[in-house]
Amino acid sequence: MTRYRFAVMAMFILAAGPAAAGVADFDGLTLGPESSWNGSADPSAGGFATGPAFFNNFYTIDAFSGWAFWGGWAYSNVTDNATAGYMNQFSAVAGAGHTGDTYGIAFMDTFYGVTPTVTFAQPAAVASAYVTNTTYAYFDMLQGSAYSKQFGGAGGGDPDWFLLTITGKDAGGGVTGAVERYLADFRFADGADDYLLDTWTYLDLSGLGQVTSLEFTLSSSDAGPWGMNTPAYFALDTLTVAPEPATLALAAAGAAAVALARRRRP
Repeated sequence: MTRYRFAVMAMFILAAGPAAAGVADFDGLTLGPESSWNGSADPSAGGFATGPAFFNNFYTIDAFSGWAFWGGWAYSNVTDNATAGYMNQFSAVAGAGHTGDTYGIAFMDTFYGVTPTVTFAQPAAVASAYVTNTTYAYFDMLQGSAYSKQFGGAGGGDPDWFLLTITGKDAGGGVTGAVERYLADFRFADGADDYLLDTWTYLDLSGLGQVTSLEFTLSSSDAGPWGMNTPAYFALDTLTVAPEPATLALAAAGAAAVALARRRRP
């Protein structure tokens, strides 16, 4: 009887799971066709939750200019990956999500000091995620614009780069580790190896350890007196968080107890 109660308790805990176990894939978020959410519908929310994670968002309307500004995270199901420019800022260049239709769009707003951040209710062992460029950033790097240069330059030889850094932090704000991924890299000796990401790319985040938050920052070789010229955007999908080891051990013990109880029944 004792083993049976222990097994039931273990399976209940596994079913409930630690708050940080699961996948943030954005597909449970409601959107109309070819649309996006950037906080304008609820500026006071401060962000949104999907799976085990909370994604920060900042939205405001400037009192002087009347212009709207947002930063942090948005989510989108826009499939237009052919139109260049700011008006297509909510599109992933892959043309769809990694899983399903909806995906996350991050914007690092240095004017308002908003860093795209993901937080967890409990310490979490982050396993992996998929990232790619937004259509806006991709075409600015591919072709150049009035505000940013063409990566590689006219001759293709400029050693340009666009870097995403994901920093894990613990409950006290201490850094647990960092993972870097170049979203564009034109530094290779052989120009044929230069690339701009245009598909969803896997990131192993397991080296970050137990975290309560992730901070996403962008940097670029194309920078000037006012900061980075490359549009400070990227897209993310399928952020996966592993169950805590203690939970896995408890579940395994519970499963073993159930099997033992079943074998001993007459």
